[in-house]
Amino acid sequence: MDTRTSPIRLRITQLREELSRQGVFALLVPSADPHLSEYLPERWQGRQWLSGFTGSMATLVVTVQGAALFADSRYWVQAEAELAGTGIDLVKIPTGNSSLHLDWLAQHVPRGATVAVDGQVLGLAAAKALRAALDAAGVPLRTDLDLLDAIWPDRPGLPTQPVYEHRAPQAPLPRGAKLATVRDGMARAGATHHFVSTVDDIAWITNLRGSDVTYNPVFLAHLLVDGRGATLFVADGKIDAALQATLAADGIAVAPYAEAPAALAALGAGDTLLVDPRRITFGLRERVGAAAAVVEAINPSTLAKSRKTAEEAAFVREAMAEDGAAMCEFYAWFEATLGQERITELTVDEQLSAARARRAGFVGLSFSTIAGFNANGAMPHYRATDDSHAVIEGDGLLLIDSGGQYLGGTTDITRVWPVGTVSAAMRRDYTLVLKGTMNLSRARFPRGTPSPMLDSLARAPLWAEGIEFGHGTGHGVGYFLNVHEGPQSISKAVVEPHMAMEPGMITSIEPGVYRPGQWGVRIENLVLNVPAATDGVFGEFLEFETLTLCPIDTRCIDRSLLRADEIDWLNRYHATVRERLAPRVSGAALAWLQARTQPI
Repeated sequence: MDTRTSPIRLRITQLREELSRQGVFALLVPSADPHLSEYLPERWQGRQWLSGFTGSMATLVVTVQGAALFADSRYWVQAEAELAGTGIDLVKIPTGNSSLHLDWLAQHVPRGATVAVDGQVLGLAAAKALRAALDAAGVPLRTDLDLLDAIWPDRPGLPTQPVYEHRAPQAPLPRGAKLATVRDGMARAGATHHFVSTVDDIAWITNLRGSDVTYNPVFLAHLLVDGRGATLFVADGKIDAALQATLAADGIAVAPYAEAPAALAALGAGDTLLVDPRRITFGLRERVGAAAAVVEAINPSTLAKSRKTAEEAAFVREAMAEDGAAMCEFYAWFEATLGQERITELTVDEQLSAARARRAGFVGLSFSTIAGFNANGAMPHYRATDDSHAVIEGDGLLLIDSGGQYLGGTTDITRVWPVGTVSAAMRRDYTLVLKGTMNLSRARFPRGTPSPMLDSLARAPLWAEGIEFGHGTGHGVGYFLNVHEGPQSISKAVVEPHMAMEPGMITSIEPGVYRPGQWGVRIENLVLNVPAATDGVFGEFLEFETLTLCPIDTRCIDRSLLRADEIDWLNRYHATVRERLAPRVSGAALAWLQARTQPI
């Protein structure tokens, strides 16, 4: 390819011409939309369109002289490959929450030159940090420009898919009760109004779902709640008349999506608006009426939806059993077919997705399936494509990270399977990762323990051998919502009060080992916070109930590295998996399940 005429280089050149016309030295392009979503509708995939980097998280900076993409260790190998020939430098950052791009801007933008960013997709908290860094460097900031519109002639419009209702029994808590919970939070904050932009919060509050964002059953909207009613701002035609009437009966009016800023501007003296600085954009915050008071605190719904009710937990267990049965069917097929037919990483995705689609309550995948054989498994967020994928043959390890959206829950599971002969080094890595998964899975801790404090429990067996991994150990998971959900995070994140572990939270446990160019190992289960039986003298304690139901391959284990209590945990887990899944499968899938859950 002639890099002088590559699409990315041409787009960067066009952007630089627009920067010159606007008198701007640098443009900051975050991976964000007006709702600060993780997975973006096509209209707001400007960072990917400009850079060619397809990873889900990164920040792009384009100046009149150069360009840099800031990505964490999960994406380094992928970014180096996708940025080759574009003229964009990869800047490796230590974590996904790094502010290294702020330091880079302060160092590379001349004093007095202007930096621009679209304020409509810049988080309020991020905007404060950006302005502070640029003010210190004497660099003005413009937030009123969307420069992509000027150079992206076929930029996609807003999604048009319809919104639908998440009904009982899988939605056991009515929207009226959820609105009452939100209003209780407003009252505690002294607020008369509350503005919500994050689409998973809105879907949870309203018991509505959609398909505007890939893999997440949500829709683009804003929600303004007051003491007596609420207004849902959503694109015309997405909610039919019957559903509008249903919402109206619960005090929710429907208004055009574009009218949300005007509703904020209409707030005035006597109004106190609650906003979450990490879940609202700078552009929307700027539209709030000048006379209105503003309180900044976490969305009450973010805390409430993280704590699944007993009824929701029961439906999640059912979804996990359906998901586990689908995996039994797939893995039985895989092992029987391997070596008989050509199987690629793409085949794995196709066959596993088809197995899930046959299960009751299945709606779609919860994220893009990761099937990485050997070296590809060493990239935590690897994705096989038609142009680049591996054939599964020879010797090595196959890592499969996948999940589904069911009416009664969201799943996310990673397993690693042996192909051919597995080396002693592979077994060692696999067993150390398993020890980390088990160590955290068996933990007990006081209720309210900040979730980042638990991170080292999964890392300890790896640290003892001088091994580290660059991603978090665990993320919250939604209830037929986003596969990545806060506020809890089992990671090296800076501890904040709202990260306290509470009953009903669902979190992943997924330590890993990644050897670039060789193989990757990650073993992931989802767990539920449940009360632990103690004498109560030292307060309430929690422990984890493992929700995920799928065998952990014992053929990769170096048994000499496991203690007796660890072997006992694994055998008991496999007994549970066999008991729960056996009634749901038959034939080859049942035989596979029985073989893979034998005690060691």
